[in-house]
Amino acid sequence: MKKVYSLVNFTKAKDQETVQSICIKQIQFNDQNQEFNKRPTKTVRRSLSRSISQSSTDSFSSACSDSSEDGTSPRDKLQKTSTGFSDFCIKNIKQAEFGRKEIEIAQQEMPALMVLRKKVGGEKPLAGAKVVGCTHVTAQTAVLIETLCLLGAQCRWAACNIFSTQNTVAAALAEGGTSVFAWRGESEDDFWWCIDRCVTAEAWQPNMILDDGGDLTHWIYKKYPSVFRKVKGIVEESVTGIYRLYQLSKAGKLCIPAMNVNDSVTKQKFDNLYCCKESILDGLKRTTDVMFGGKQVMVCGYGEVGKGCCAALKALGTVVHVTEVDPICALQACMDGFRVVKLSEVVRQVDMVITCTGNKNVVNREHLDRMKNGCIVCNMGHSSTEIDLTSLRTAELRWERVRPHVDHVIWPDGKRITLLAEGRLLNLSCSTVPSLVLSITATTQALALIELYSAPEGRYKQDVYLLPKKMDEFVASLHLPAFEAHLTELTDEQAKYLGISKHGPFKANYYRY
Repeated sequence: MKKVYSLVNFTKAKDQETVQSICIKQIQFNDQNQEFNKRPTKTVRRSLSRSISQSSTDSFSSACSDSSEDGTSPRDKLQKTSTGFSDFCIKNIKQAEFGRKEIEIAQQEMPALMVLRKKVGGEKPLAGAKVVGCTHVTAQTAVLIETLCLLGAQCRWAACNIFSTQNTVAAALAEGGTSVFAWRGESEDDFWWCIDRCVTAEAWQPNMILDDGGDLTHWIYKKYPSVFRKVKGIVEESVTGIYRLYQLSKAGKLCIPAMNVNDSVTKQKFDNLYCCKESILDGLKRTTDVMFGGKQVMVCGYGEVGKGCCAALKALGTVVHVTEVDPICALQACMDGFRVVKLSEVVRQVDMVITCTGNKNVVNREHLDRMKNGCIVCNMGHSSTEIDLTSLRTAELRWERVRPHVDHVIWPDGKRITLLAEGRLLNLSCSTVPSLVLSITATTQALALIELYSAPEGRYKQDVYLLPKKMDEFVASLHLPAFEAHLTELTDEQAKYLGISKHGPFKANYYRY
């Protein structure tokens, strides 16, 4: 009889009124003070993206440094690792040693995944799992991928963003035997080709999907429906991907269970908020050398990403305006000291426009036409659709590449705007992100995969599920030793007074952090 490594019973997204009984076969971490101080039709390759593939090699980050590379497409080269392994497509396998160093640095700031390796690696809870993934291929993702492999899974991986791959890290993954298809500066055609190679390998039938943005799920659902029906579960971490899953569920077309990691407390409050709070400034500084003090900035969206961006920008002396469609988020912005306006009201005067909504055409051609000369435009949401770039690819406007991932779009009268990363995710395209906050998300993803894969038949229906508070608290607790934090324990009397278990969960499912 198969041993079940069930961590939790999750509550359905559509049933949030009560907290379901949570049955945990816990992985006991008694020595938590461990040694961690100490998109889908075939398109032609765009000339602009191809030029990016060549010019973006002058990255400001050592993790993305590629200056020795020529412009040859990885698809045109046959590469092998030192052991003869060739089931991958990356920029340059010779960079594996440098990538390994990047991964080792990230591991020091990702303690929970190290704990998972140590405590349950021998039990192989993912033995037999064939995980196909589409996320940012960075050092932090590499730690997650290699953790999944150590827990028994086979992995094939593609990038969810054409600019965010760290080529040295992709090389290290390939050298370690992971089938990875990703490089920095892919064209649109390359992007879908890489996803397809992950899905259609010989003697390979994926049974788990780990997605960031929904492109991989969308590709399999549309092009390989028979493969999609055999998948045991999907783990999705982005707001865009979650929108797509709920749309499929509402239409009755989601034939497998999916786990909504994006709306877990640990993802929203740490990855979305704190990660963006630190990385927004890094990405802007590296690309533009901009002085923030006194600048007027428009932040579109005041969700967790928007909140983090606004807090960081305000701290450096910018005048921050916010757009919102949600009255609750708008009121929060007002209470935090920001002026909530429509973009059209201030577009002529702002020095920067930053999108954080996950929606489409938030900044359209009318807005772009009215922006002041030199306005910086960028996107911090996952989706590349927030800025209407199609309207800018017209004969009367001239594009000029001035730095890697920095374009001037020039109007006939000489006015120009500075567009970063072609409207794609700024922080992962133009800088790096903190490993510790990504450790929180990655640990949640790993546990969600284990739960979906190991769950007994019938536990999960064809629907989208949320993580309960118990899981969020568990992930958070694994990271507290990194701060030498010590939790206070409730007495029996206190727990009885509050009507909760002294071991958690400590908040009801409806609690808003």
